Amino acid sequence: MLGLLLWHYDARPALHQVARERPTFFAAAVGLFVAGQVMSAYRWQLLARISGLGGPWREYLTYYFIGMFTNLFVPGLVGGDAARAVYLGRRHHQVGEAVASVMADRGLGLLALFWFAAASAMLVRGVRLPRGVIAATIAVGLAALLGFLATPILARIAGRLPPRLARIAELAAPYLRLPAALIPAIVLSVILQASLAICQYLLARGLGLNVPLAAFMLCVPIANVFASLPITLNGLGVRETAYLVLFSLAGIAKADAIALSLLYFAATMIGGLTGVFAFVTTEMP
Repeated sequence: MLGLLLWHYDARPALHQVARERPTFFAAAVGLFVAGQVMSAYRWQLLARISGLGGPWREYLTYYFIGMFTNLFVPGLVGGDAARAVYLGRRHHQVGEAVASVMADRGLGLLALFWFAAASAMLVRGVRLPRGVIAATIAVGLAALLGFLATPILARIAGRLPPRLARIAELAAPYLRLPAALIPAIVLSVILQASLAICQYLLARGLGLNVPLAAFMLCVPIANVFASLPITLNGLGVRETAYLVLFSLAGIAKADAIALSLLYFAATMIGGLTGVFAFVTTEMP
């Protein structure tokens, strides 16, 4: 997909734009991205506590960075999540609870992404996207909110499932029964989504683009939904396509949109590579 984009729109203008990026802005974006992952490790620890898992924050930070490093080499985010669950589960001899904590962490991250995108679609002014895109974004956010509010009902239904399915559902029950206990993790997830938008705003400033922050608060969450699909390595190609469509509608030139996405991919790659130390120094429990 990335090759088709660069071939169809001519790679030279996009690559020329990439070369214009100012190192200080790029470094700031990488630093903010890594800081967001550190915060995400704390969010995961909060959710693991709900499932009865212990361990210090440093342990969760190590496993989170191992997962982040793993995600550089597998489609989507499934590989890194599986690595986190295996490391934590074997360490505490509670693999089922560890899997549930990782699923809750990923699920709440997606909920926050949907809510953040929907809130931006309703509140952001000055950035014109098609009404259909805005309406669909708001509808997904509302559906996610209704699903979240219905979790206590789902917890009661889970108890009536056949025994084999009930045992699996019981692992998720702590997260379904008390939605209020998830609020601190949700707040951290919303902060993370905002930080990712700011990362790309910094990259745009490094390119010399005069684009309002509101455009990134609106377009980046929608693009991230598509980039999270397990289609390509770390969303490469999918993200560029979404950027090209959304940012073009927001008034950004095609070459600038592709360059911005390539720079963000490079920033996340460098950020993910910071997990190599944890990966090579941490033994599988």
